Amino acid sequence: MGLIEIYDSTLRDGSQGEGVSFSLGDKIKITRKLDELGIKYIEGGWPGSNPKDEEFFAGVGELDLKNARIVAFSSTRRPHVKVTEDSNIKKLVEAGVDTVTIFAKSWDLHVIQALEVSLEENLAMIRDTVEYLKDNGLQVFFDAEHFFNGFQNNPGYALQTLKTAEEAGADNLVLCDTNGGLLPSQVTKIMQEVKENTSLPLGIHAHNDSGTAVANSLAAYEMGAVQIQGTIGGLGERCGNANLCSIIPALKLKYGVDIISAKQLKKLKSLYFFVMEVANMIPKNEMPYVGKSAFTHKGGIHVSAIQKNPMTYEHINPEKVGNKRRVLVSELAGKSNLRYKLEELGFDISNFNRERMNYLINKIKILEHKGYQFEGAEASLMLLVYREHEDYQPLFQVEDFKTISHNFGEETDSEAVVKLTVRGEQVHIAAAGDGPVNALDNGFRKALINFYPEINEAKLIDYKVRVLGGNDGTAAKVRVLIESADKERSWTTVGVSTNIIQASWQALVDSIEYWLLTRADNNLQA
Repeated sequence: MGLIEIYDSTLRDGSQGEGVSFSLGDKIKITRKLDELGIKYIEGGWPGSNPKDEEFFAGVGELDLKNARIVAFSSTRRPHVKVTEDSNIKKLVEAGVDTVTIFAKSWDLHVIQALEVSLEENLAMIRDTVEYLKDNGLQVFFDAEHFFNGFQNNPGYALQTLKTAEEAGADNLVLCDTNGGLLPSQVTKIMQEVKENTSLPLGIHAHNDSGTAVANSLAAYEMGAVQIQGTIGGLGERCGNANLCSIIPALKLKYGVDIISAKQLKKLKSLYFFVMEVANMIPKNEMPYVGKSAFTHKGGIHVSAIQKNPMTYEHINPEKVGNKRRVLVSELAGKSNLRYKLEELGFDISNFNRERMNYLINKIKILEHKGYQFEGAEASLMLLVYREHEDYQPLFQVEDFKTISHNFGEETDSEAVVKLTVRGEQVHIAAAGDGPVNALDNGFRKALINFYPEINEAKLIDYKVRVLGGNDGTAAKVRVLIESADKERSWTTVGVSTNIIQASWQALVDSIEYWLLTRADNNLQA
């Protein structure tokens, strides 16, 4: 094992994931962030496939990239077409990059049934394309698509595709688990046989259909792979690609490979959240290393232990990847949990004597018995503690609100009326929305925007409703969790009521007040 290069395919393979669509501007912004992280190769797209990718390559050269090289992607020439006459290959050469990646079939089943060409023609397509691109002075990476399946089915032919690319001048051979069905032990065994039959540097491109893409990539590294391909957050078709947010810290912190600097590694979590935001996707709390729950502790015994030594329940220091330790407070929590959480939220723990701590713990338990859940709503927990302090001064006072819905056949429009007192001034606002909660959100913001113009920087990104005590039917109590976010962070608030609108309103009010308080950097040392 030695040095290794990270090859990011978020902009190309990642964009093939369900629900993912990057604009040209999105691709440029993500490119800048990947470069800042220290990624060596950024696969920008396929110049011959669509106008947007062609525009990307036309404009990306204007970026002052410090670390990354932009890579253009394409298939080999089309069957029975001269490479010099293939429009995709022409556009590849004209993309203005010095590195290209070519993929070709290495599984005979695909050659015969998908491409519907002879095995010999497939090899000729590989040879002609690689030779032509090398003659044009380009660095060429060869992606052997479906290689592992091909090797299992017909090892001789799969190896022949690699040898053909090698003889044509390819700089690197990337073995692809395109269907994502391999296990680490199989990757290890096959790579050992490949090493005995080729002399070029090897890479790995793994998909996650069996949940083993990261493990397979690391197994390939242990077998001498010098390039690992993947995407931020594991974005990609079907179950996604190998997740670079797990691979990069594993290489840096577990294998000791100086792949990026410690300073760059601290940007990993923010990069993950940035890409998810641009992709209009909700970040996964359970994402290893960078997820909100990756270093979260709930059990009192766990919390007591990490206060003595975080290594008792954490495999790395979360700050190394830009994350942070979190402790949840719930009806299962003891004083250790609450004390830790108060310090984490910025409160001066010396202001909390035993009587006050017991009062807060009992209040939390009473509220959770009523249906509140603070382990997933830390913003509401902070406000609960803050509002108990005698010096608490609310930023606004809710006087009244109501919602009205109008049914027009299949469509329903909603209107909300919100009455607030802000800085001694009464505000009475009406607003429309797609539903009663959306109308309340719009009205609430409209009522506050003249006092707090920055309020639109925070937005609702997730809304969950859970029915508590379903046996009560439509009179059942509901718990509403609202997750909100700005460009840098996210937070969650909770509301509980037998009225879903009332529960939603509670969570909305908490969300905005929390953001205004923390953004204003008020003194929360209650």
